[in-house]
Amino acid sequence: MATITLKGNEIHTNGDVPTVGSTAPDFRLVDKDLNDVNLVTYAGKKKLISIVPSLDTPVCQLSTKKFDEFAKSRDDVVVLTVSADLPFAMSRFCTGEGLNNVVPLAMMRSRNFAKDYGVLIEDGLLAGITARALVSLDEDNKVVFSQLVGEIADEPDYDGAIGALHP
Repeated sequence: MATITLKGNEIHTNGDVPTVGSTAPDFRLVDKDLNDVNLVTYAGKKKLISIVPSLDTPVCQLSTKKFDEFAKSRDDVVVLTVSADLPFAMSRFCTGEGLNNVVPLAMMRSRNFAKDYGVLIEDGLLAGITARALVSLDEDNKVVFSQLVGEIADEPDYDGAIGALHP
């Protein structure tokens, strides 16, 4: 269990984010076309997993825009934005903002992703959705960077997540 804050108020996640050097847990998430996807879907690519509470909040929107810009120049990396939002809402946001380089993925069929990645908020106003976190993976799904953002309203470590994906 990790302790984070929401506007200074202490809340807790169910566990810890995957550690650097570990193999990332597989997952089952839902893409914009309602297809189930997992790590094998993105085999052979480096992965930057941006875990956000909701694309309906300013910090989540900002980070998604920044990672979309990064992804424009990296064919070897896929940026997966994971949230509790429905695929329709995530797709609507990305389309409306002209974001074509991030892959929005929803937990609509299961919260196992949040549990397995240690980001499921267990108490407080946001119980049941995810904390803000980043997990960068190499082509073999080894974790090369991970961050659980201590204050949900803060931006993540963009440079750390991106820098870990450079050869």
